[in-house]
Amino acid sequence: MKHEKSCGAVVYTLHDGQILILVEHMTLGHTSLPKGHVEDHETEEETALREIREETGLKVKLDTGFRKTITYSPYEGIMKDVIFFVAQAKDGDPVTVQPEEVREVQFLPEKEAAEAMTYDTDKELVHEACAYLREQGV
Repeated sequence: MKHEKSCGAVVYTLHDGQILILVEHMTLGHTSLPKGHVEDHETEEETALREIREETGLKVKLDTGFRKTITYSPYEGIMKDVIFFVAQAKDGDPVTVQPEEVREVQFLPEKEAAEAMTYDTDKELVHEACAYLREQGV
């Protein structure tokens, strides 16, 4: 069994006191969160920051106090771990999508962001990240 590792984040911004979650509509047709493969000797944090920047153009503040691992098998014979953090984007920062991978991005309130996710694990992750942010007083 081959193992792969990716890292990403639940990216959020605050608008009028409300938490909005970044939702990526991917060119392959699914809706997800920014993430990608760990390259060379990158740390999990470096990978998450690079992937967010590549896919959205955003420079974010990463919060590693929230760390969640999702494990699944994307193909037969492969197990993949995806490590997620939370990351804050500045309200009003321009988003530039990576057209090879991302068709469109939106910042949505928690409920709409979770409903937009294709996979149940991502839906749960959005709720867990928002609960964590509320606990932190965001």
